[in-house]
Amino acid sequence: MSVFLLKRFATFVATLLVASVLVFAVLDLLPGNVAQVILGDTATPESIATLEKKLGLDRPALDRYTGWVGGLLSGRTAASYSYDTPTAELIGERLQVTLPLAVMAMVFTVLIGIAAGVFAAARQNKTGDVGVMALSQLGIAVPSFWFAILLILLFAVKLQWVSAGGFPGWREEDGGGLWAGFTALLLPAVALAAVQAAVLARWTRSSVLETLREDYVRTARAKGLSRRAVLWRHVLRNAMIPVLTIMGLQFAFLITGTIVVEQVFVLPGIGRLVFQAIANRDLVVVRDVVLLLVAMVVAVNFVVDVLYAVIDPRLKPSDA
Repeated sequence: MSVFLLKRFATFVATLLVASVLVFAVLDLLPGNVAQVILGDTATPESIATLEKKLGLDRPALDRYTGWVGGLLSGRTAASYSYDTPTAELIGERLQVTLPLAVMAMVFTVLIGIAAGVFAAARQNKTGDVGVMALSQLGIAVPSFWFAILLILLFAVKLQWVSAGGFPGWREEDGGGLWAGFTALLLPAVALAAVQAAVLARWTRSSVLETLREDYVRTARAKGLSRRAVLWRHVLRNAMIPVLTIMGLQFAFLITGTIVVEQVFVLPGIGRLVFQAIANRDLVVVRDVVLLLVAMVVAVNFVVDVLYAVIDPRLKPSDA
């Protein structure tokens, strides 16, 4: 197991290293002058040159890259051009919205997707199965941002059960609270979970049906166990092994997928921070946020690989 973990960790580090080079190179080659954007069109060449020197933009690209990576490894981040605040503080504040939103969406995805998939598999080729598969196909086809708009029109505009957007905060002294924060993230989480739950339902159904054809399932049925007992005691656990991989990928997608939904619901999360940073040419913020998202996706895949090897007795870590 230790060799397996070392291999996966080495892959994790190598992926982050390659990602950091690509992120820096792409953003560094973007057209436009950050100093020009900050100072405006009326700025003189002398003032632009002075600001470029202050921001370190006059240094060679390699020096800027090593300084950036070295700062991250030592726990230091550069100050944002727009906010004059370390990017770590900005990102930490916005993660208080984005991470709970992604977790809520993942919980809805798992509850709805697995329940619908098992329900459909237990009623193969019957009305329930056809209905679930039709709804899942519809869920896959509907974009998250468009579904989010429909939710706003129904629950916020027509029924007026929740607000159409914004986030009151998690602390009561700021005018929010746990319940207020939860209700503010409820519709965005549902909008994010709709597509992923549809995908998970189809994967769960396929995995359960494939497991039902195994020899040990027929043996259990021959011993007198009911179909329901075999499904919940023997089939579901083994069917969840390949589904676990999909769930890991989905959580990684939900973390990055919050960017668009946060714009629709005007949530002060990572998504709005990225859009504002791009508009202001604040590439320091964009660079750190993109690398953070990459790190989250790679970390989730690393955890899934480890769990897959632990849960599946047929998979030896040395063979993984």
